Amino acid sequence: MEDMKVIILQTDISWANPKANVQKVDEMLARCGEADLFVLPEMFSTGFCTRPEGIAEPVGSDTLLWMKQKAAELNAALAGSIAVEENGHFYNRFYFVHPDGQVQWYDKKHLFTYGGEHKSFTAGAERVIVNFRGVRILLQVCYDLRFPVWARNRKDYDMILYVASWPTPRVDAWNILLRARAIENQCYVVAVNRVGEDPACQYCGGSAVIDPYGHTLASCEDNKSCTAEATIDMDVLEAFRKKFPVLDDADPYQILYSIQN
Repeated sequence: MEDMKVIILQTDISWANPKANVQKVDEMLARCGEADLFVLPEMFSTGFCTRPEGIAEPVGSDTLLWMKQKAAELNAALAGSIAVEENGHFYNRFYFVHPDGQVQWYDKKHLFTYGGEHKSFTAGAERVIVNFRGVRILLQVCYDLRFPVWARNRKDYDMILYVASWPTPRVDAWNILLRARAIENQCYVVAVNRVGEDPACQYCGGSAVIDPYGHTLASCEDNKSCTAEATIDMDVLEAFRKKFPVLDDADPYQILYSIQN
């Protein structure tokens, strides 16, 4: 199998200013080398908002159009979440944009009730796995990280993407849980958190790429807008799974839940 090169972009996000934030990311991408996949933080165009009225972007927004243009230009996928308004509902929508223009998305399931996200946003109801250049990728957003059943590997993915706005006071939990997810699911984890501050919180980053053993392959410097890159080696993953087939011993289960709109 061919390796996949991933670049993570840890950014400082200007509050409720999509144009400025897209420009920042555009400038960061211009300084990056070639890669198969570029990953951006949660709500990278606006910052994390629990009151999305007047801030959320429409379906087919300029930000999504820009993602399509950059994916085509770079011959790579772009992934990141946007606050989206659709048919009178708000979603924390994680877009995965392919270089050929195809767009897949996952709507965040676990809304952050502590911060009031559930009062305005509608929860997603489906796990989404993207197949891209030989790697099966599970899409997850921020607070999803605290709920391992939702991310449990059913032998249906090879890598998890976590995009987040995870505040500094709880960053130790972020760091620990990311490595737990990689180890227990025998997969790669690519995690991108923001830096800077918004009206409610401060963010220090902690963005990283983690291998199935829980080792850090690459990481961004704390409190700095920067990038890091790593290679996803599928041959290494397959050899590890064959040698130590832990997923074969996982408990069977079925998720039962209801979504209220």
